[in-house]
Amino acid sequence: MMAWFVHWAAGIGLNYSFLLDAYQRGTLVQGALTTGLLCLFTLIGSLVAGISLAAMLTSGNPWLAKPARVFIEVTRNTPTLVQLYCAFLVLNMLLTQAVGAANPLTPSAWVVIVISLHKGAFHAEALRAGIEAVPVVTLEAASSLAFSRRQLLWNVQLPLALRFALPSLINNLIDLVKMTAVASAIAVGDITYAAIMIWTQSDNVLELMILILGFFGLLSFTVNCVGRLLEARLRMPGYGH
Repeated sequence: MMAWFVHWAAGIGLNYSFLLDAYQRGTLVQGALTTGLLCLFTLIGSLVAGISLAAMLTSGNPWLAKPARVFIEVTRNTPTLVQLYCAFLVLNMLLTQAVGAANPLTPSAWVVIVISLHKGAFHAEALRAGIEAVPVVTLEAASSLAFSRRQLLWNVQLPLALRFALPSLINNLIDLVKMTAVASAIAVGDITYAAIMIWTQSDNVLELMILILGFFGLLSFTVNCVGRLLEARLRMPGYGH
């Protein structure tokens, strides 16, 4: 099948012969797996960060809300790549100087941390809007049941806010999938870095770019489909009509 594809692609002027080389094919497969794991871990991390920041923003406690607001504004208004360089080249160096070889944070870990916090800031704003969209009568009904502010947030506001904010969250997660490509900037062996290593040895940049575009398009489409299913499953019957 692989040989047939390479032959077919050659007929339209595309050189995919590198796929027949076991080493280069294995490099691409490993890069694709690494990208998939980065997407999974950053997806989970960004949601945890977003929920935590949204809880701080809506806590009513200025000692929590103000630092969260400052963090969100700084994070949203600076490029992800710059944040990654600052984290890996500055914070990682300081950590290595402090603990030496015992530094537990690998380049992949820094990618997950930086992207999770970056997209978490966007999630937080979407969730904050969702929390504020919860009807007042719903909150009054929960308060009449003697719910504390914490119980009100975690048992009433956040579950409803997740439903209200789900379209924005899915949009953020699709952007997160594409953002993992910055991992190649610090030599993490994702699919982008693997492709760069291959095209530096052969003249097949176009073929690899098409491959990368198709791979990320497929990942983004998968996240979009899962998001649509969640929207349909979590939709509140009758709400908004």
